[in-house]
Amino acid sequence: MIDQITIGRIQDAAQIVDVVSDFVTLRRRGVNYVGLCPFHDDRTPSFYVSPAKNICKCFACGEGGTPIHFVMKHEQLSYYEALKYLARKYNIEVVEKEFTDEEKQAQSDRDSMFILNEYARDYFVKILHTHPEGKAVGLSYFRERGFRDDIVKKFQLGYSLEQRDAFSVEAQKAGYKRDYLLKTGLSTGNDNQPLFDRFRGRVIFPVHTLSGKVVAFGGRILKKAENTGKYVNSPESEIYSKSKELYGIYFAKNAIVKQDKCFLVEGYTDVISMHQAGIENVVASSGTALTYGQIRMIHRFSENITVLYDGDAAGIKAALRGIDLLLEDGMNVKVVLLPEGEDPDSFARKQNAEGFHQYIAENEVDFIRFKTQLLLKEVGDDPVKRSGLISSVVESIALIPNTITRSVYIQECSQLLNIQERVLISEINKIRRRNYERKKEQKEKEPVLLPEREPEDMPIPGEETKSKVSLKSPYEKYEKEILRYVVRYGNRPIYRKFEKQKRKQGKEVIEEDVLVEEGPGVTEFVKFDLERDNITFTTGLYKRIFEEAVAYMEDMDFDSGRHFLSHVDPVISKLASELMSDRYHLSKIHAKILGEELDDKDSRLLEENLLNSYVPRATTELKNAYVLQQIKEIKEEMRKSNPDDSLSLIVRLQQLQEIKKILSKELGERIILKY
Repeated sequence: MIDQITIGRIQDAAQIVDVVSDFVTLRRRGVNYVGLCPFHDDRTPSFYVSPAKNICKCFACGEGGTPIHFVMKHEQLSYYEALKYLARKYNIEVVEKEFTDEEKQAQSDRDSMFILNEYARDYFVKILHTHPEGKAVGLSYFRERGFRDDIVKKFQLGYSLEQRDAFSVEAQKAGYKRDYLLKTGLSTGNDNQPLFDRFRGRVIFPVHTLSGKVVAFGGRILKKAENTGKYVNSPESEIYSKSKELYGIYFAKNAIVKQDKCFLVEGYTDVISMHQAGIENVVASSGTALTYGQIRMIHRFSENITVLYDGDAAGIKAALRGIDLLLEDGMNVKVVLLPEGEDPDSFARKQNAEGFHQYIAENEVDFIRFKTQLLLKEVGDDPVKRSGLISSVVESIALIPNTITRSVYIQECSQLLNIQERVLISEINKIRRRNYERKKEQKEKEPVLLPEREPEDMPIPGEETKSKVSLKSPYEKYEKEILRYVVRYGNRPIYRKFEKQKRKQGKEVIEEDVLVEEGPGVTEFVKFDLERDNITFTTGLYKRIFEEAVAYMEDMDFDSGRHFLSHVDPVISKLASELMSDRYHLSKIHAKILGEELDDKDSRLLEENLLNSYVPRATTELKNAYVLQQIKEIKEEMRKSNPDDSLSLIVRLQQLQEIKKILSKELGERIILKY
């Protein structure tokens, strides 16, 4: 078995464009890529690849999925073989072994820590908005910073009470164990002593993983206190490694793909202020030096990155090493110096999106030119320092993997530094040979791991269980149809209509159709409709997904499709990919109701506008299946029972037949009853 941590690393590293490009020639089309499908005889490009969702999809044959699913299908590999394939591609070490009891416990601990973090986030948010101290101190601070309420809600900002153990006491009352409070770093304390809150008296900034899980917290103190840092962050733990996380990546990834650019800043408030100004393609390294793991995460969505600096020379020099890593990874790096006295937070608060982008366009320069000009100011006419400057710039250029890009920078630096190109080329070649030999030596020292091949028919985890349940459950197809609506539409209001509204345009009054959404969300409706008849999902996988969707039912910003597509469980992400696919369109029954044939695009649009019809129909079909199954079971029992026991069964059968009659009427079926 491959442990879950390694699987998570493989899933994070595997970029769908990168993986598919090994087998298919792709061309960019808008925010997506398109090519000829490798799974059927495709003469016109119908195979689409979405970097934002990290999935692929053929609109002709229906094949597609995540990077793991693509490799499984294309190379005819089992789930674990596909994981090993991707691990080799991204140089991730895989050590296979049977899980010990300790390792199983470690996985359980990780799950428990994530659950505790979710509880803590909700607690801090509640305190901020409902507790007198939270409103007076925390909410007032955010409003003084100019943060709108919708932005505070979006980033799930919170507040921890000044009382030393307020959170720790509440968490333990709610059933959360002391060990997990200490492991997550939410609480501190020694053995046999009361716990104290790490973030007491601070406003809270939750840190989210790429898939939206709360992995850590940052807390800012609001009063002056000696020997106390302004910011306190969650410590490193089994689930949190600061070098692998980027603040804001969960909220930025779609915008990064759309803009094909990522802005890199330093702190939490920089990200939040830029979002409020309308610039959403921004992430923060949270005060740490940029790491390779963070770079790969950005590169997954775009190869263009612009680093924003506030003009502090010491801070810029400290960050140069991180930018060298960006160059080495093949990214196109630009740098912008903000006006004197401004940081991204303050500058964004004074700008709208248009003004901000205009300033960037007028002031951004490529990193090599920036570094050269920065160091030239320091060296003056000192030949020794000038030699050191040239070496430093050459070291950076040598890291660039693309030959043409390297050549352009060599020409530019030759002019800036007044040195012959051939000298720079010679020095760069020496550095590249040295780097190559160094990497080669490191690779030779590493142990070679030859993974054993698994049986061809080895099932995906969960598939075996799923198939067994499917054979036993007559309700699976109905549950799957309901789940399709939950995954695709989640918390979207079930009623959607256009209303005539009037607005003034100059002296004219214009009447236009405005879309109005109202009523319960899809998930909320399904939960209510099934619970009132005491019906639950019988298929384990479907039940698990539905319960997870219900947990996010109150969050109107929750994107169910994105959440399940990027789920850490590959079985869930694969099923979500199928349910989100446009291959699923309106059934023949729905088409009959409308009296017309529809293509997939019209079908999907119609479905969105008629959720108030289709979702209740899906739940009614499940109820009908339950009734039919009970009728079948009672008839079987009547055959086996003696006449004395048959009377109660007949009464129950008649009741079910009446229910069946009502449900059939709702479904529009012909009713033929046999007694």
